Amino acid sequence: MMAEPNQRPVYACAEWEIDLARRELRSMGESVPLGGRAFEILAELAQAEGGLVTKNDLTERVWRGVFVEESALRVHIAAIRKAFGSDRDMLATTVGRGYRLLGSWRTRQMDAPLQSAAPQPLPSTNIPNASFVLIGRTTAVARLWELLSAYRVVSLVGPGGIGKTALALQAARTPPAGFAADRLLVELASLPDPKLVCSAVASTLGIKLEGEEITPGSIARAIGARQLLLILDNCEHVVDTVAQLAETIVSQCSGTIVLATSREALRIDGEHVYRVPPLGVPPEVRLGSDAASAYTAVELFTTRAKALGSSFALDEENLDAVAAICRRLDGIPLAIEFAAARAVMLSPPKIAALLDDRFKFLTTGRRTALPRQQTLRATLDWSYDLLPDAEARVLRRLGVFAGEFLLDAVIAVASEGMGDVTAELANLVAKSLVLADIRGERPYYRLLDTTRAYALEKLHASGEFPGVARRQAGYYGGFFANAEADSEVKPQAEWLGFYGQHIDNVRSSLDWAFSPGGDAQIGVALTAGAVPLWVQLSLLAECRERTELALVSLDDSAAGALRLRMQLSAALGWSLMYGVGRAREAGPAWAATLQLAEQLGDSDYLLRALWGLCIDQFNNGEFRKALEFAHRFADIVADSQNSVDRMMGDRLLATTLHYLGDQRLAHHHIGRTLSRLSDLAAKPQVIRFRFDLRASARYFQARILWLLGLADQALSVVERNVEEGRASGHALTFCSVLGQGACPIAFLAGDLDAAEGYCTLLLEHTERHPIRLWNVWARAFRGMVMARRGDVAAGLTLLRKALELAGEARFLPRFLPRFLPRFLLPLGELAACLGEVGEVSLGLATADEALARCEARDERWYAAELWRIKGELLRHPGERRSAIAAEQCFDKAFEVARGQGALFWELRAAISLARLRTSQGRPADAHQILALVYGKFTEGFETADLRLARTMMTEFSTS
Repeated sequence: MMAEPNQRPVYACAEWEIDLARRELRSMGESVPLGGRAFEILAELAQAEGGLVTKNDLTERVWRGVFVEESALRVHIAAIRKAFGSDRDMLATTVGRGYRLLGSWRTRQMDAPLQSAAPQPLPSTNIPNASFVLIGRTTAVARLWELLSAYRVVSLVGPGGIGKTALALQAARTPPAGFAADRLLVELASLPDPKLVCSAVASTLGIKLEGEEITPGSIARAIGARQLLLILDNCEHVVDTVAQLAETIVSQCSGTIVLATSREALRIDGEHVYRVPPLGVPPEVRLGSDAASAYTAVELFTTRAKALGSSFALDEENLDAVAAICRRLDGIPLAIEFAAARAVMLSPPKIAALLDDRFKFLTTGRRTALPRQQTLRATLDWSYDLLPDAEARVLRRLGVFAGEFLLDAVIAVASEGMGDVTAELANLVAKSLVLADIRGERPYYRLLDTTRAYALEKLHASGEFPGVARRQAGYYGGFFANAEADSEVKPQAEWLGFYGQHIDNVRSSLDWAFSPGGDAQIGVALTAGAVPLWVQLSLLAECRERTELALVSLDDSAAGALRLRMQLSAALGWSLMYGVGRAREAGPAWAATLQLAEQLGDSDYLLRALWGLCIDQFNNGEFRKALEFAHRFADIVADSQNSVDRMMGDRLLATTLHYLGDQRLAHHHIGRTLSRLSDLAAKPQVIRFRFDLRASARYFQARILWLLGLADQALSVVERNVEEGRASGHALTFCSVLGQGACPIAFLAGDLDAAEGYCTLLLEHTERHPIRLWNVWARAFRGMVMARRGDVAAGLTLLRKALELAGEARFLPRFLPRFLPRFLLPLGELAACLGEVGEVSLGLATADEALARCEARDERWYAAELWRIKGELLRHPGERRSAIAAEQCFDKAFEVARGQGALFWELRAAISLARLRTSQGRPADAHQILALVYGKFTEGFETADLRLARTMMTEFSTS
């Protein structure tokens, strides 16, 4: 039925009415709040009489040619569904196409309101002009206007200083085109009594009621059909009265939109809560100056500091400090402005250092600001003083938590003398004093850093801190008691996702436990329980420091002391093995673990100790002793039902035999290891053996395959291994994947681009994670790559510096035995580089010392290459030049390589000897030497050395 020109229909279905004349949605005759643009969408759907209206048609008709993102349409669709409540399914979606209104809708005609021919007066406003540029809120302003066109009540909610008022005022100053309503601000912050709210609103609106009592109802009647954006600012201390007023206005005044700012929501029908986000802060990883300045929190700090007369340089040091300030202040604009004000007198690094006492330090707000916004303490005092006693008590107790925490933790730590504190926690969340993350299966809570500092100060002042800290440490001791057992049944990522979020609380609990007023035995138990977390996160230094303290503090007369000492000794041994200059201290810790495991009959820790002692012997250059421990491990697990233990036995044997130089037997054992990989399932035993067994087996497989001359297979394993190591999420494992496998094999293959790429990955990774030993190795490797690319002088300098760090001494040959096995390759390249720059004598001394070390330690895997390098050094011009001695070295390289089955080293020796024969005028002999070795290869023909050999043979055959 077509409507007459002066009529507009009302669509009705059951209890619902859509009144196009009054632009109103009603339920059982009562108006349901709905934003203007959301109502226009609803009207289009109603007029389609059940037909599909496409997304494009809706945006074209409602926004009238203005381009909008599809997300804006979804906001308004969500608002309509929210208005329909339990009947939300009346608005149906056809996925990818559009929407339709379901139900049996009837229509009746209503006269449209007469339009006045008189010109409409300009909208009135009392919004103050901006006194400063609002930084970082462009997206938020646009989002806010989307919400205001979809909902009749929008509440900006967030903690003090987040910028709720500034955002509301900026939005009011910049309405979208066509918005013709009055825009009026009612400031409620100064009202001491909720009873004054209605009077303040009436005064702002210019309402004179001539003796009628000023109530929400009388204000609504006075507003009537007026088109109005009403901003109710700072509602938290009068929130109940504001909620009643806002609900009355939007239910009776179809042209009014209410925008409220508050630290908690109004909780009324039709309200949409927009939680104002903090400004963007840089991550903890170091960024370039341009990248750091792009974050809005940094932009605010630098802009405000400059406006106040600061002139600090935007260099790396200052920007790093500004980024740290912004992170510690949680991106809260008001707190950042306080800090920026100090930049007139202090450098950013000094400001960052003083933030521990932020409430005394951040006291310089704008003179014209509200009193509660002139210091950081006043801002928080305002919120704290509004809390009921029970909520204030819970909030200050929550100050003991240093990071995210669970509801169970709140109950265990904060409920003493109070019973169930769930309601208080929920209220603190609602009041923006506690943040809640409810995205996962279990909600997590946290305090902003500034709120936590304030709450902790209050906790100390109340005298409750010792008891609360004791309960926190006890709770986390129990929480981590099952962490290691869980690692056997949970996938690695799931385990880390569950336990990893609690590390800051573990740290704060341990700090208390080992403090003068703490309880060391609680700390000892928690340290032992938290070891799996440090292992998984590869926090070597922290693990070492915490376990050393716990071992010193352990009361041997306490129940379970021997088991705790065994667990802590194993953790100490692991953490020492990867520290620069400390690796050789791990042996006593592993020996203690072995003794205690035997005493307690603990077969699991017995195997861990044998593994640790085997690796310790590697690090000390005792490869035969390492083989003894590997055989002992393998013998114990030979009849074990645990296939992972048998796999680990073969893995240890393969590793030891590889370093001893028996590549054929090493290949046999690594093959047996890999045949059992499927038994690992999703649990790679990181916690038990301190690294990912799957990934570690692969990089030793790649090394063995490469030396056997199976280059294509080795490179394929490397490529897969890098992705596997990256996906493992275990920092130490990924270091080994890159340093033991990817970097050296790419280098030996002559693929310097890949080698440099892997090196960069390792350097970046070891800068993000505190694994200094691998960082030093990566720097040495970078020097090798630079030298091989032709910049020998620069590469040699970098290589020398890194090796000095690794040996913890000035570089002299007599210190070579102190280097760990992984540094043997860089040492060989160092000797070669010394020859390239004319330091042949030092190069020969380095090679001789390295060979002596290999002989003394049975570390033979690299011996053939060292003999070859020594032979090349003897061919350099100078007093040490000797073709006879060089040939003897090359012959020795051949002998060693053939004895080991190391076809790759044999090829390199053949290339060097062929060059010598060529210099002696014997190209036919050179060709024969190369052809014999080249013919043994079945793959890898595009690797650098095989290409070189092929080129040389072609040249010799034409000579």
